[in-house]
Amino acid sequence: MNHEQALIKTLKKTVPAVLTAMISTALGLLSLYGSKVPMINDFGSMLTIGIIFAFIIGVLIFLPLLYIRDKHFPTPLKDKPKKVVKHNRFVHQLVFISMKFKYIILIIAMILAGLGIYLDLDAKAETNLENFMPQDSEALADIRTLRTIIGSTEQIAIIIQDDDVLTESNLTLMREIELLLINDYQQSVIETQSLTTLLSYIGIDSYEGDINGALSNLPEDQVKLFVNDDRTMMVINLSLVDMLDATFEQFITDLERDIHTIDQNKSIAITGQSVIDNEMMNALTTGRYEMTIIGLSLIFITLLIIYKSFYRAILPILPVILIVGWSGLVMSLFSIAYTPLTATLGALIMGIGTEFTVLIIERYEEELEVTSSKTEAIQNALSKMANPILVSSLTTMGGFSALILSDFVILSNFGIMTLVNLSLALVSTFIVLPTIMAVMIKQEKVPTVETVL
Repeated sequence: MNHEQALIKTLKKTVPAVLTAMISTALGLLSLYGSKVPMINDFGSMLTIGIIFAFIIGVLIFLPLLYIRDKHFPTPLKDKPKKVVKHNRFVHQLVFISMKFKYIILIIAMILAGLGIYLDLDAKAETNLENFMPQDSEALADIRTLRTIIGSTEQIAIIIQDDDVLTESNLTLMREIELLLINDYQQSVIETQSLTTLLSYIGIDSYEGDINGALSNLPEDQVKLFVNDDRTMMVINLSLVDMLDATFEQFITDLERDIHTIDQNKSIAITGQSVIDNEMMNALTTGRYEMTIIGLSLIFITLLIIYKSFYRAILPILPVILIVGWSGLVMSLFSIAYTPLTATLGALIMGIGTEFTVLIIERYEEELEVTSSKTEAIQNALSKMANPILVSSLTTMGGFSALILSDFVILSNFGIMTLVNLSLALVSTFIVLPTIMAVMIKQEKVPTVETVL
């Protein structure tokens, strides 16, 4: 086959299959837009843009360069042609054994995935920034020393908003909230700071009289800590004892209820870094499976449009569901908490898993053209695609393995779980996927992406 025929065959057979795989990968990554965490949205955007550019470069730059090399700078043939390895013999035998025990393997795979999904529903989410930092850093040691001295570094703020927050009714409301905190939340609140604290410095214990005149006698930078310049917003700062995530969430719920009971008409909000961290934890723990479901749905609908075949559309999704469950089982067994980075693993699994599956099925259909045996076609497809998939996986694993050496725990854990999930993807591809294909795929040839595109 000359270089022109090779280019035409590549454009005709390989590019459509890779395009379908790229679309599936991109849709899996776009599911990250379902997260409420902005950094996860941005991560999905950059990954999607990256694979699109990689495909464009591969088709418009890499293939033309190969064509130019073979046409204008041909490599002289040796007297003895180099032996071409048609398939990976180990994978060929492994696939044969997998299909021989296909029902046992499928049952075990589904049980482990189901157990992983069940355990993952109650998985912990780590949002404490201190646990993301290098644990031997001097800055972290200083923070912990400060907490030991003052009792806590956790703070939240209660904000009261109105056209004029310095009216007698608003100031009375603030005092009632402070009394509520003193009487009902003394075990959770270490101290409060507000205008009451500031005015007490100049001997004013009540809000009667000219409050603006009293504030004008205080340093402006001190006043701004509790009231804005427009006098439309004032704040009560609370220092809290250290709490577990569930205890803190219940504390916020109870406080919002009690404040609303005191006054239902004012615009009062509870905010602060601890509240934001709690919201992020909820976004991580409740949004992971939503992102996975969105991604799988997008992939299924797209493949259904391309192939116009239900089981061809559902086939790439099944191994991904198994990998998601296995990943959750691994994280549960090793007590690895979810972080903003590891929460994206579901999308990465979808991208990598569906890419492998689509390419293998395309290869299977090519093998079906030269053999009438479904079993033999599956074996040949897996064994001939084994080396490219292994090289792609190992190079990706090599890149992510550098994260394991990071001093930042959040990066190190992300690197570890990426390697684990890539390994699970390989197990699914070479052991479980052949059994799924043997059970689901019909003997006759099905429409390929080439005929649709």
